[in-house]
Amino acid sequence: MKLFIILGAINAFVAVALGAFGAHGLEGRIPDKYLETWKTGVTYQMFHATGLLVVGILAAKMAGSLLSWSGWLMLIGILLFSGSLYVLSVTQIKVLGAITPLGGVSFLAAWVLLIIAVNKHL
Repeated sequence: MKLFIILGAINAFVAVALGAFGAHGLEGRIPDKYLETWKTGVTYQMFHATGLLVVGILAAKMAGSLLSWSGWLMLIGILLFSGSLYVLSVTQIKVLGAITPLGGVSFLAAWVLLIIAVNKHL
């Protein structure tokens, strides 16, 4: 699906921009612990932006709702996992860390669905 390729590219762009912002705009302004948390958010966003690109490319070759679900779960994971880490880093409100595992579960489910979809069709 073209949509997942576009979403992957947008998320890759945003990950690069947020990585640069963290390295140049946040360094020295937030504690190192939270700068590392920011970097984790960027890393996982980029990995899953790449995952969205893969889903989009595979969707062009094979049909199936499992691929679509995989793509949407990757996007939800980016929003919940990386998004919560970004907000946690700049606000240092620790309760926000409770949202992060929901994003991690979304990531895991997305990868499992991708495995199943590829196993069924290729």
